[in-house]
Amino acid sequence: MRAIYRLIFFLFVFTSYTSFITADESWRDKMKDLIYSPRYFGPNALPIPELRSGRIDTRWEAEVRGEYHHYEGDKTKDLFARLFIPIANGLAGVELYGVITEDYKLTPETRDERHAVETESPIGCHGDFIFSAFYQVLRNEKWCDIMVSANFKTASGNRVCDARYTDAGAYWFDATLGRNLYQNADKTASIRMQMMAGFYCWMTNDLIHRQNDAFHYGIGTSGHYKAVSLSVDYSGFHGYKDNGDSPMALRTKLNVEYKKNILSFRFKHGMKDNLYDSYSIGYIRCF
Repeated sequence: MRAIYRLIFFLFVFTSYTSFITADESWRDKMKDLIYSPRYFGPNALPIPELRSGRIDTRWEAEVRGEYHHYEGDKTKDLFARLFIPIANGLAGVELYGVITEDYKLTPETRDERHAVETESPIGCHGDFIFSAFYQVLRNEKWCDIMVSANFKTASGNRVCDARYTDAGAYWFDATLGRNLYQNADKTASIRMQMMAGFYCWMTNDLIHRQNDAFHYGIGTSGHYKAVSLSVDYSGFHGYKDNGDSPMALRTKLNVEYKKNILSFRFKHGMKDNLYDSYSIGYIRCF
């Protein structure tokens, strides 16, 4: 009888181990089928660069923001954090930001389309972090402001098996030009226009073409009156592989400031290979 118990125990352990190995191999087999483009990854995997004013701020900023991204095949919630540090009174600056935690739920159809493993994460999901450096090339109220930036995305995000983050690096470089179209005498009200252009590159799982290169762009306008500011921009990038690598977005941002405290509301409408509409509310503390 003891020998039978031992045999049953051995068969149970062997079956469990075999199932684990098979599941692990199945998970790894799907990795080669992932399509490394914005259309087939989560909303935060390959972000569209932010269109800025063209002028580097002179204040420190610490931000925390809750975001909700929605389309019929994926509902995602995340907590975003950002820290901006000016250098030499706004001549330059550095910024660190990323998704601290993310919660998502895919439909089975979206999971299969993306070659993902799960419809929702069995463990905590967190995102990549992005480090940006800015330099003010020109600051001229009569003509325009010109700012350049270099941006590097880490490979620290997890759940690549669910096509949430790419587990690969990316970088982009750009120049932003901004000019006031109107400004009153005491500078409490203004209307401004800005545009950017740059180069965007990210690593893929393609063994022959290891990276995708893209042109990225943005154009928008903004205005402020006393403590309230509103901006709208149309931005995106266009990769060369044509595999869902051309996301676009129409973005709106409303900020209300009170004694160096800013309440920020955002809405982003995704177009073409950007499938999501996004809503967010954030708090910014300036120093």
